[in-house]
Amino acid sequence: MKRNASLVSYESSSDEDKEIKLIMKCRRLPSLPSSLLPQVPKDDPALHQGRIRTTPHVEGQFAAYVYVPLIVDKHSALSELAMNAFQRAQELVPSLHPIGLCDKPNADSTGSDHFEFHISLTRPFYLRAHQRDELKHAVKQLAQGQSAFVTSFTSFSELKNDENTRVFLTMEIGAGHAEVRVLSEALTPILRSIRQKEFYSEPRFHVSIAWALLDRAASGSCTIAGSETITQTSDSSQTFCSISALPPTLVSALNAEFSSLLSAKHIGSFEMNQVCVKVGKDVKRCTLRG
Repeated sequence: MKRNASLVSYESSSDEDKEIKLIMKCRRLPSLPSSLLPQVPKDDPALHQGRIRTTPHVEGQFAAYVYVPLIVDKHSALSELAMNAFQRAQELVPSLHPIGLCDKPNADSTGSDHFEFHISLTRPFYLRAHQRDELKHAVKQLAQGQSAFVTSFTSFSELKNDENTRVFLTMEIGAGHAEVRVLSEALTPILRSIRQKEFYSEPRFHVSIAWALLDRAASGSCTIAGSETITQTSDSSQTFCSISALPPTLVSALNAEFSSLLSAKHIGSFEMNQVCVKVGKDVKRCTLRG
């Protein structure tokens, strides 16, 4: 007698696919809460008087520059002269912002009765975390090999930043220019080793006492009195005044009124005895050789 073969029922491949998809769907992890997600820095000009970051933020990268500090007593003749010059300039350019003058003491200040002017020895540049100590060590060695020196101011001038986004009202260095240049040029090897631009080939060493925004392409601009423009940034409802340039007669007028006082030995002459390097918010001060 011939026995009938048993019939066995198997699930089809389509049934298996459905089961796998169901398991995968059940195992999907929940989304991370926003507090645990990495925060991407947002450039908000409203927090910086209309200034806009020209270099994108990179995690682990630090803004840096090297400078000679000039510590000024807020009740000194130089402070009074710089304030008078700023106020005169602001009569013609209301959108000028002071640098140091009238400001609260910052992290670099030595006390509430003083503020700092900075004579830049480098352009602003960016460092990776592992390069910070190398730069600080180079600046310390530089300071140990340079004697303190006397510097003085000669006249007012105007300068623009490399990006042509801001114009600065400055006081230029006269005596001491050669010593400042030696310091600046001595930093060239370390700047090249970290692939940064050295300072300008024909430097104009100075301190800045005020700045203003320069016009840039933006939506929502309208011309107002003088050469000022009101600009509304795309990511902020706040408006900021910008200018096409400083009035052509401004610097000559300031020099006619104030340059003789500015260059006077008892007002605009100072001993420079430090070099500073600022990396992020950290400032390292190195004393020049006595």
